[in-house]
Amino acid sequence: MSADHSGSGRPLAWLPLHPEEIDGLPAELDYAYWAGVSDFPTDPARCVFYGVPYLAPPEVSARPLAHMPRLRVVQTLTAGVDDILPAVPRMPSGTLLCNARGLHDASTAELALALTLAALRDIPGFVRAQDAGQWRQGFRPALADSSVLIVGYGSIGSAIEDRLAPFECARVARVARSARNTARSARNTARGPVHPVASLPELLPDADVVILATPLTEETRGLVNAGFLGRMKDGALLVNVARGAVVDTKALLAELESGRLRAALDVTDPEPLPPGHPLWAAPGTLITPHVGGPSSAFLPRAKALLRDQLARFVLDEPLRNVVVSAA
Repeated sequence: MSADHSGSGRPLAWLPLHPEEIDGLPAELDYAYWAGVSDFPTDPARCVFYGVPYLAPPEVSARPLAHMPRLRVVQTLTAGVDDILPAVPRMPSGTLLCNARGLHDASTAELALALTLAALRDIPGFVRAQDAGQWRQGFRPALADSSVLIVGYGSIGSAIEDRLAPFECARVARVARSARNTARSARNTARGPVHPVASLPELLPDADVVILATPLTEETRGLVNAGFLGRMKDGALLVNVARGAVVDTKALLAELESGRLRAALDVTDPEPLPPGHPLWAAPGTLITPHVGGPSSAFLPRAKALLRDQLARFVLDEPLRNVVVSAA
């Protein structure tokens, strides 16, 4: 059920979470719930604030936009907005597209660390051995004393480094679009360099683990190609919690099938990964089905984000996480 009050005359917000479950929503707006799996809950022409349904396919998320002439804000619940960016030209002029920077930092960083540890210590192999009733001892790589390279050093990349700190890595190198110095977080004031993408050729050969946390843009699409992978050291692990299309799947498959590299992937290209795709059976590969964000940390943080953005909207204060304004 939506919380829309059609006769009130107030501006309308469509939310991907039930409005009655979000405490403290501004009273200056009416609200309707739409998660993309049903007909429109109200007349979209009244909508001024559109909360994009979480994890809905692009054709679903973009479907109402052509019917929203009063739209002023589009708020995603994802850090990446590559799915919704093509729809920006269809938005009314001045409409702000905002992402959910910060919402998934903790959850995605946890998964990046879990994938790294599970792949290094061969947890999937132990699970298969347990299923077969087999006792398989042996040495496995450790995260301690290893060199880690984080490609994409926004809020998620920084959160990943925070979680790597107790594991006694020999080195953690950071790469972003442009060079800078950074404080890791409010909890740790140690500063260090963030290298530009142009430095990847010299950084990759030293990395035992390469973690991808970069957004998908025209510059990062296919960034991890045959040349990138070829510079990684023998036996290195590639961890992808970014977007599947950041990696050239064909080039990655060649390295995995040769046994030279290993991979732990929360995202793939194509996605969802279809049955029978060779990635499923590639040696040294651990795959999770894009679950970096969906966790118990999601709901309270999503509610807080929506509540804060809506409060800013009705007070005409600057919104957070503005990615682009429609022309």
